Amino acid sequence: MIIDSHAYCFEPADSPRGYASGDEHLRWVQKAQAGHHQPAFRLIDRVEGPSDVLDPNKADLDDLPDVNFRIDRAAGRVLWDYEGETYTKHFYPPNLRNLEFTPNSMIGEMDYAGIDKVLLHTNAMLGRSNEYQAECIQKYPDRILSMALLDERQIHTDVDGVIEGVTTAIRDLGLHAIKFGSAGYTVSDEAWDGGPYAKFWEAVSTLGVPVFFTLSTGPARASEARPDAYGRENYIGELRILTRLMERYPDMLCSITHGFPWRVYFDGDRIKLPEEIWEPFENPNLSLEVCFPVRIGDIFDYPYCEVWPTMEAMVERIGPRQLMYGTDMPFQNRFCTYRQSRHWLERHFAPATGLSDDDLALIMGGTAARVLGVGDG
Repeated sequence: MIIDSHAYCFEPADSPRGYASGDEHLRWVQKAQAGHHQPAFRLIDRVEGPSDVLDPNKADLDDLPDVNFRIDRAAGRVLWDYEGETYTKHFYPPNLRNLEFTPNSMIGEMDYAGIDKVLLHTNAMLGRSNEYQAECIQKYPDRILSMALLDERQIHTDVDGVIEGVTTAIRDLGLHAIKFGSAGYTVSDEAWDGGPYAKFWEAVSTLGVPVFFTLSTGPARASEARPDAYGRENYIGELRILTRLMERYPDMLCSITHGFPWRVYFDGDRIKLPEEIWEPFENPNLSLEVCFPVRIGDIFDYPYCEVWPTMEAMVERIGPRQLMYGTDMPFQNRFCTYRQSRHWLERHFAPATGLSDDDLALIMGGTAARVLGVGDG
């Protein structure tokens, strides 16, 4: 069984569902576009231009500059105006009509690429409705699973409301996992395993579903690293918080999305990981997503030979039982096809490095099946 542990379905980028309005949704999209590393370019001649004009002061959603940010529905992209010209960028992959990716679109891609099941993730830019996630499952109940979203910022002000929301999503709507992002959505520099978070985690631990973590690279939590630390040092601090959380709740299955933050660990044309990054995986309840193309596909080309030594290290230090294939579909289509997201592992990496069929099967679906409690898992 092939399981993609990281995919998305979403409504158009100005859909109001889950937001106060369609305009609020667009502001989330504008802010996300401002901070993403994909280049912006001028439509008239495709000359590269600035993205930071979308959010030059890292403002709150209500204080973003007015750049006539909008959707080009026919071409499936965002547009904005700067110095009298129109610009765009492809954080979204190209060719998403209306800037949406429906369950039908997902299944069509899955069938062509030979993917049996996907786990839908959530993201503040893409949607804020657990009801929509449930509708995607209901459309294809044997193929699509989904995690529940939450607003991490609200844990400080309404922890009971957040708990009620995720409990309803799991027990009533039938969602399969919980997504927690420490990367920019929390509103305090305190460690996210204590304070008001403690009550949240106590409730989550009773729901019996895995938790998927998107960890931050900065700024540092005050108790974990220098207050001015960003990047590598802070990521290790985030791993320490997660390690403490897993020790507190030894039955909770956890996974880290996207793999490691590869860009902060570049050393020339290779990835150099610190020794302490492996330590949390001594806990067998922690898994890691194998997700290279969407993260470094603008730097390395298919079949990504440059990351093979890193992948070998992950197999050796973490083990196939704790690694799960993921793609970020449809966003990985910026750099490779859905089939290629499989083939670099199955047809290139595995034969070249001697990865056994059993170990490959774990990475491509067995680990996800176990974590999610489906199929042979």
